[in-house]
Order: sequence, then structure tokens, then C-alpha cells
Amino acid sequence: MSPLLPAAVPPCATDPSTFCFQVYEATNNAWLAGSANWLLTKPLKILMILVIAFFVRLLLRRLINRVTTFPRSGGKLPALLRPLRERAPEVLGSAVIERRRQRAQTIGSVLKSMATFLIYGLAFILVLGELGLDLAPIIASAGIIGVAIGFGAQNLVKDFLSGIFMMVEDQYGVGDVVDIGEATGTVEAVGLRITTLRDLKGTVWYVRNGEVLRVGNSSQGFAVAVVDVPLGYTADVERATTVLAAAAARATESDALKDNVLEPPEMLGVESVTPEGLQLRLTVKVRPGKQWAVQRALRAQLLGALEEAGFDPPLGRLFPAVTPAVEK
Repeated sequence: MSPLLPAAVPPCATDPSTFCFQVYEATNNAWLAGSANWLLTKPLKILMILVIAFFVRLLLRRLINRVTTFPRSGGKLPALLRPLRERAPEVLGSAVIERRRQRAQTIGSVLKSMATFLIYGLAFILVLGELGLDLAPIIASAGIIGVAIGFGAQNLVKDFLSGIFMMVEDQYGVGDVVDIGEATGTVEAVGLRITTLRDLKGTVWYVRNGEVLRVGNSSQGFAVAVVDVPLGYTADVERATTVLAAAAARATESDALKDNVLEPPEMLGVESVTPEGLQLRLTVKVRPGKQWAVQRALRAQLLGALEEAGFDPPLGRLFPAVTPAVEK
């Protein structure tokens, strides 16, 4: 029997538009022509899918780097952060650069991971389709595995999702003084899973973002310095109020405080009555993060002003001054 009998010729070799026909014409081999689609065409298609996926991922990562990289001069926000709301206080100074850099770097990392997952995931599905595999069972199995991983690592997923929303909304950042329930202090680093802050005693706290149920930020917009001044029962409250208001006005206009004060001080009057005496309250609107320094300075100035005006301390009535005996 001749090897070139018509029965030995694969059907695809009769169509001049197919790659099978070209292989059969070149090799005169029926098996090679019939397998040309598997041996040459499909590997080339799979290789093309992988190459395209690689270059698309590379281009997207470069684009993300371009819009999330903080300029070396530090004068402008990264392009990705410009449409987003920023609550960074102006008083942070050089710390605001680190705050913006961490925010841009974290958001960029999330975008890169999402781009890699989507591009390579789509390429994987296309490759399986080229191999002729049924994708329905694979997709169903992947869904079941994803649900299982989600239940097993739900705390980790919760931390990451909370970190993403916190970054996008700029709830707090490096340099902010925050109260997050478990700890209160200055934020030193912000990540997708962990927030690091240092309290007044110097202790560093690592708090999972998913465990933060509420955040009290003392460094956004403005702050209020609240000063309570004690006063005795027998003191003239109206006169003491006048003395304190004048002293507070002088103190806030001084060179040491005027740069941090946003509005003139407001004397609220008697705040509380205690067994020891009265409490007069004064408030001042100041720059965020400066309320504690202003409170300390004002408290010293106000107490000194009361003493100069002749007001006794609240417990003076319990411990009267002792007049030394005069020797005769």
C-alpha cells in the first residue's frame, strides 16, 4: 500500500488556508500535519498569551509607579493622591512628606497586586481554554477554595480591607495623635495590616487595622485648648473672670503662642463646683496638635495672674496662713 493513499491524508490537509496543509506540503507526513495544531499552533498561542500578559503587567506596574511615586522635591502630591481627600495637618512639617509617601506606596502596592492577580488570572484561564480543558469544574473548585481560604483567613482579610479604606479616606497618618481605643499616641507608621503608634510613655503599640472600631484624631483641622482654673468659694467670680480673660488675651498674643492660636480665647465661666472650690473654664481654638503646649503655657500664665491679683488658692480657707509670733 502506498503511504500517500488518500485515506492517509488528514482532512485538514485538503484546506490550503490551514497550517496543517502547509505542514503536509512541506513534510509529506500525515501524522505531523494532523498534529501541527497541537505541536506548533497551540504552543505558539499559549506563548503569545503569556508574553502579552507579561508586557501588559509590566506596563501597568510602570504606570502605577508613575502615579504613586512621591516627587523627590517633595513639593507636589503623587498624581494618584490628588483626587483623594487629604487631612494631613500643616503643622506636621517634614513629617507630612513621610505620611504622604507611605500612603502613596501602600495604595500603589494594592493596585499592583490587583493588576497582577487579574492579568495572570485571565491569562491562566485563556491558556486552559487553548488546551481544551473544561473550565467549569476548575472555576467551581477555585471558588470553593477561595471561600475556604476566606473563612480561614477572615481576620487577615478584614485587616487588609480596613487598611485600604483607612488609606483611601486618610483617616489618620504619620504624625497624627490618635485614640484608637486600645492605645493613644502619635502614629509612626501605617500599613495595610498594622498601625504603629507610640504613646506618651514611649511604648510602641502595634494595632491591627481590623480591630480599630473607632478613631479619635486630635490632629485634623483644628484643636481646642481647654484650661480649667481652680478658684476658692469666697473669691469674686466676676473679677476673677475679668482677670483671666485679660491674662489669656496677653498670653495668646505673645510671640511664644500667637503662631499656634487661630482665634481669640473665650472665657466660658464657671464649669463645675467641687468640695474644694470652683472651676473656671477657658477655651482657645489652636492649630491641630498644639493644644497641649498651649494649655500648659496658658495654665501657668493664668495661675500667675490670679496670684498677682490677690486671689487665694482654693484650699486657702482650709489652711490659713500662720502669722509668726513676735517676740516681745
